[in-house]
Amino acid sequence: MRLLPLCFALLISTPAFAQCGGSFSSFVQSLKTEAVANGHSKAATDRFFKGVRQDPKVLNADRAQGVFQKPFIEFSRRLISQNRIDRGRSMAKKYDAIFDKIETQYGISRGVLLAFWAFETDYGSFQGDFNTRNALVTLAHDCRRPNLFRPQIFAALTLYEQGNFDPDRTTGAWAGEIGMVQMLPKDILENGTDGDGDGKVTLKSSAPDALLSGGRMLSHLGWQAGQPWLQEVTLPQTFDWSATGIATKRSVSEWAALGVKPRQGSLADARLPASVIVPQGHKGPAFIAYPNFDVYFEWNQSFVYVLTAAYFANRLEGAKIYNAGKPDAGLSGAQMKQLQRKLQARGHDVGKIDGILGAGTRAAVQAEQARLGLPADAWPTAALLNKL
Repeated sequence: MRLLPLCFALLISTPAFAQCGGSFSSFVQSLKTEAVANGHSKAATDRFFKGVRQDPKVLNADRAQGVFQKPFIEFSRRLISQNRIDRGRSMAKKYDAIFDKIETQYGISRGVLLAFWAFETDYGSFQGDFNTRNALVTLAHDCRRPNLFRPQIFAALTLYEQGNFDPDRTTGAWAGEIGMVQMLPKDILENGTDGDGDGKVTLKSSAPDALLSGGRMLSHLGWQAGQPWLQEVTLPQTFDWSATGIATKRSVSEWAALGVKPRQGSLADARLPASVIVPQGHKGPAFIAYPNFDVYFEWNQSFVYVLTAAYFANRLEGAKIYNAGKPDAGLSGAQMKQLQRKLQARGHDVGKIDGILGAGTRAAVQAEQARLGLPADAWPTAALLNKL
């Protein structure tokens, strides 16, 4: 379910060797030259790249991520089933000692990792069958995001030299992630942890290894120990909708003064910065997002995925089903692209015209709603499209 370039790996500046495109064989040779220049042995490099091939199925998967165009309510209902909730709670009991260790060591609540585990591989039942080396080289050769994937190739080469990667047999997701919680090679090098005490880090077959490694990675990405991430709230009818969205941060006490109330339990520490989110506008569900919510975007920058994963973590820990409300109908994919073109023509930076309601499109929608006197909740509707 990963939407890339939205994952743990960080973008880096392009090194001298980092070309893309052209002849695939020439590209592979440039990778081998760079690997040796960076200190990898020639013999290991030759063995690692022997038999590497371009995988057209990887490119097809990369370009076919239409599920992320779905609105939050539809997307979350598609991903969250009673079976996934029941299995998640069963896994929480089965690996209770590991989750206790993660909570003690990193302050990450078990629901958070359970949700990722569920969405990424359905609790390890399907981890992907793409050859990882071929996937990484294919995506690095493709000129869409070479700076993301090229470093992962050399990380995989390092894992191979350590005896922890088989270039011919290691498989995973189409974007090169490996194991139960889908980690890229560079993340495995930096955060791979032996959770079951056998002296090895095996993320494909050991749930303790995968979960502890995932917890360590989230901690390194900035997770604040013991703090919440997301909470459903109710908002007054007179709420200033232009203040919604992850870009607007106010203290919890300020939001409370504006009428933000928890639907269950109590709000977090009054001093914490937070955002109020209405993913399908002022007539739909509403949430308050705390600082740890931002860490989710280091895993995946799809807003709808992040919100669903954060909400599912709450559900696994006993939260109520959100109040869906009666949001205005959204736009079709074709209408979203039409809207993006109109917004772009008005000078807004919406990024690629892809029909996905991303951060740039949301900000532009909110600005135009405010200009036109509509509720500025960043939810695009036919009314807005018609007015534009």
